[in-house]
Amino acid sequence: MNWFWLSVLALLCWSGSDLFSKLGCRDPDDKTSHLKMVVAVGLIMGLHALVEVAVQGVEINFHILWVYLPVSLLYILSMAIGYVGLRYIELSISSPICNASGALVALATLITAGLGSITGLQLGAMLLVCAGVIGLGVVDLHEDEAARAARQSLSNYKYARSLVALLLPVLYCVLDAAGTFADSLVLQTLDEDSANVAYELTFLAAGCVCFVILLCKRQKFTFHQEWPKYTGACFETAGQLAYIYALADSEHVALSAPIISAYCMASVLWSRLFLKEKLSWKHYLMIVIAILGIVLLGLADGLSGDV
Repeated sequence: MNWFWLSVLALLCWSGSDLFSKLGCRDPDDKTSHLKMVVAVGLIMGLHALVEVAVQGVEINFHILWVYLPVSLLYILSMAIGYVGLRYIELSISSPICNASGALVALATLITAGLGSITGLQLGAMLLVCAGVIGLGVVDLHEDEAARAARQSLSNYKYARSLVALLLPVLYCVLDAAGTFADSLVLQTLDEDSANVAYELTFLAAGCVCFVILLCKRQKFTFHQEWPKYTGACFETAGQLAYIYALADSEHVALSAPIISAYCMASVLWSRLFLKEKLSWKHYLMIVIAILGIVLLGLADGLSGDV
């Protein structure tokens, strides 16, 4: 049953990362919060990478770093853009959109390898995700301003209708999907543990660059403002570890993949409980459709992995 608890842990950690990243990046007056978030994640991931190399003996060298660099940059850029988006849109809207990247990967596979490379379940799940995400955007853009103000009255933060705010998680989704698709190609020649360490060390380098930029901008760091970012970074790194080990149990991939894929459902729940975000029934209907498609994609991926 280790696969089950690791899958649940990945779900809780990644949804926790969503929650604390939102807490750390939602201040509309802090225009550098995304850079501070990259610093936090880079530091925590860098420390973990050093432990992996020193204690676990994971192989890492310049060649591995260089080969995996394009994939790392796609992932890091997508996350940085996602952190920017958290200033302008509810987590309960952005998380399902961001997590729809699996549908784009399936679409990229369909385009490059043909219809025979995708199962009926994957195709149906992909259509559900696309319908849910597009519907979510349409509902949010066409929502009456009075209704929006009424449902946001309990929250401390108000979000105006904005196409740009919706496009930021969509851009995250596209870049993350590109990273995942490139990942599947690069990992044919690299060890997974080495690739993960390369990604974490590249994130550390990105964090150092962002830290220098913040120093040049004379930005101040206070514990009250920064602790959610580092908590989110710890959850992100722990979730990545749990994800890797959960899927390492190849006999139960068909069960663990859909559990992990449902983490955005937990993110929506946390945003309602802790951030007091309240959406309309139309929003929640589109979210349910998107999450159903995401879970089915995870199930389809697990089943294909068992074959």
